[in-house]
Amino acid sequence: MSDDSAAPAELTNKSVVKAARLLRELAAQPRAGATVTTLAKAVGISRPTAFRLLLSLEQTGFVDRIDNNYVLGWELARLGRYADPHSGVAQRAQPLLQELADHLNESVTLSIATPNDNLELIAEAYGSHVVSVMNKGMRGQHFPMHASSTGKVLLAELGRERVSALLPERLEAFTEGTITDRAQLLRELDQVREQGYGIIDNELEEGLLSLSRPVRDPAGELIAILTVNGPRYRFTREQIPSTLELMRTTVERLAAALWDETD
Repeated sequence: MSDDSAAPAELTNKSVVKAARLLRELAAQPRAGATVTTLAKAVGISRPTAFRLLLSLEQTGFVDRIDNNYVLGWELARLGRYADPHSGVAQRAQPLLQELADHLNESVTLSIATPNDNLELIAEAYGSHVVSVMNKGMRGQHFPMHASSTGKVLLAELGRERVSALLPERLEAFTEGTITDRAQLLRELDQVREQGYGIIDNELEEGLLSLSRPVRDPAGELIAILTVNGPRYRFTREQIPSTLELMRTTVERLAAALWDETD
């Protein structure tokens, strides 16, 4: 009789985990793909193991082989069309968001980077305080990139050249504090990139302070952005260092929940 109460680690099939690592690494490689040696080294497994797994993945259509290089396969692309890109992430993230919201007694959101260089809010949690109507119930909506801390994190990831192509020289003002000059925004994005977090203070909504940190996959690619919002009369700049530290811990826990790669 099977023991359904066994610890998750005891039920994990290590070969499946390793195969998933290979697929994720292939996604991070150039479109021309990569050799088995390159992939094995990148995911930290032996070449013979990588070869056996890639052969099985090739036979099932999850990878294709072009000469000596492997690329993501047609079957993976076909199945991907049926997958909900957000529900699994939101389900795993929600308890961690709520825990952080309860601790800070402010609102916490998780946004996903979309293929068109934008963001979509997919999960949210709230403490006992209500920040404002603008910041409650925004799931599925989009943000003004230059006037939100989430947007600044994404723009910093894209780099100066891409940002210049995306945004006009004069940006829309939402408050008197909104950065409307693209050159000034680019300078701030350099700082966001260096410090590892984004901030807005009275830029999107009067009296709103917001902090955002990136959530990255094991290959270092930006996948999501964690954000804390609060009103300036309660969520003060003096609280920024301690809040960022709590957010850093939550980001680490989110990454572990989304990409548990226990051997």
